[in-house]
Amino acid sequence: MKSYVAVVAIAFALFTVPSCTKLEPELGGRESIAPPKVDGAPTPPTISSVYGQLNNLVGQYGYQALQEHSTDELLGPTRGTDWDDFGTWRRLHLHTWAGDHNQINDVWNQLNGALFQTTLAAELLTGTAQAEGKFLRSFFRFLACDLFGQVQERPATAPASSIPNVLTRSAAIDAIITELESAVAGLPSYTATNRHLATKEAAWTLLAKLYLNKAVYKQDPTKPAGPYTFNPADMNKVIQYCNNIAANTFLQVDNNYWDNFLWTNGTVSSENIFVRRNSDGINMVWAVAMGTHYNQTPSGWNGFTTLSDFYDSFEDADVRKSANIPGFTDQVGINAGFLIGQVKGPSTGRIGGPIVDLKDRSNNPLIFTRNVSIFFNGEASGIRTNKFPLNPATINDGGWGSTNDFTFFRFSDVRLMKAEAILRGGTDPETALGIVNGIRSNRNATALTSLNLTNLLAERGRELYLEGWRRNDMIRFGVFNKPVQERPQESDGYKVVFPIPNIALSSNPNLKQNFGY
Repeated sequence: MKSYVAVVAIAFALFTVPSCTKLEPELGGRESIAPPKVDGAPTPPTISSVYGQLNNLVGQYGYQALQEHSTDELLGPTRGTDWDDFGTWRRLHLHTWAGDHNQINDVWNQLNGALFQTTLAAELLTGTAQAEGKFLRSFFRFLACDLFGQVQERPATAPASSIPNVLTRSAAIDAIITELESAVAGLPSYTATNRHLATKEAAWTLLAKLYLNKAVYKQDPTKPAGPYTFNPADMNKVIQYCNNIAANTFLQVDNNYWDNFLWTNGTVSSENIFVRRNSDGINMVWAVAMGTHYNQTPSGWNGFTTLSDFYDSFEDADVRKSANIPGFTDQVGINAGFLIGQVKGPSTGRIGGPIVDLKDRSNNPLIFTRNVSIFFNGEASGIRTNKFPLNPATINDGGWGSTNDFTFFRFSDVRLMKAEAILRGGTDPETALGIVNGIRSNRNATALTSLNLTNLLAERGRELYLEGWRRNDMIRFGVFNKPVQERPQESDGYKVVFPIPNIALSSNPNLKQNFGY
């Protein structure tokens, strides 16, 4: 079976509006960047349509690939001709991308398309919907700032012929914080039933991330990899916002880690602060099928693996590493977490058949191995992941009806951000070690006897793997360019920021290529 890159590309072309490499698509000579009313004034979008821009952040290709394949968490190994895809996955892991990389170009277009839509909402809507639009614009600006170091902006009512202004990373972080802090008052509080919408707690989570990463974004652009100087005042802002969130009694570290990811996570999770609901146009089949084998149920794509060094960072008893899920494991044959060793599944290939040891395509025992290469692999090479187990009742139909939400912001992340801010000079009656051990206790991991930045980064990896934060974390902790398995050489420091796509540079003279490219 071939990889799904081609399928994803076709789907993107069919179901999304093609975006220009400027802030928004050209609109055929119209005087405004927004669709006009009869009188020629811009027409505000519906806020629900603006939330739809989040769908571009959910999937195995594009945004998630940039954030995970460039780290020590995920690898796209080539298996014969499967998953070669002209080297797109290898270049991410090896840090050999440039301004012509297909996924970098696609993510740039998606983020700038989202900035167009969220600008309309932030500037043309009113009341709560406008506050939601400002939150969403802040979120997408943050992502553009984090990935590309430059943020295009243009007022919603500007003529279509006007060239977007470009904010530097330093200016962008200031603008995002200012807008978001002003928008909080207009947002509702989190109630567990509105986790798919912008809330005060979602805005505070984003503000905590902004202040935590402020030193990275304020760095000299010719030395983007640091070292960074974290201002204690910024760390105290992180703590302030994390404490605001913790005051909401609907939120607490869940006693069952997997409540946050199962098909019931939309109702049972006590952690998920901001999510994209399955019913809002996404599915989570990709999160399972990207790694599972063709002969598993449902049939996977036999693609991505984790790295054994990352797998080995977990204690064996840690439920984040492996957990049998009642009502799932007994029907599907696999655990939640990481998949290694003899693979089991229904003998008939459908839920309801007896669970047996599965075979590979050559009728040999299907045994996922620790060893994997960025270049040459057998069909069973590499440890696989199962972070969002699918509802068994939907699996005979491919799992497409499974109702797992994808989580962007989670309360355990908030707690770990507070611990990090304390370690970096912030002050609070709680201790960083106590915060981390509180989470570890819920995960059946042994208590740490001491805490430093190195083992805090490792803990963030164990808690948040495959949730889209690893690249951001590794950069802030100063290790993104360090060698990892299957990348034995340290990469150039400028790679902590992706290049502006070549075609985008030709569309906006205000854009300048990032240092080093």
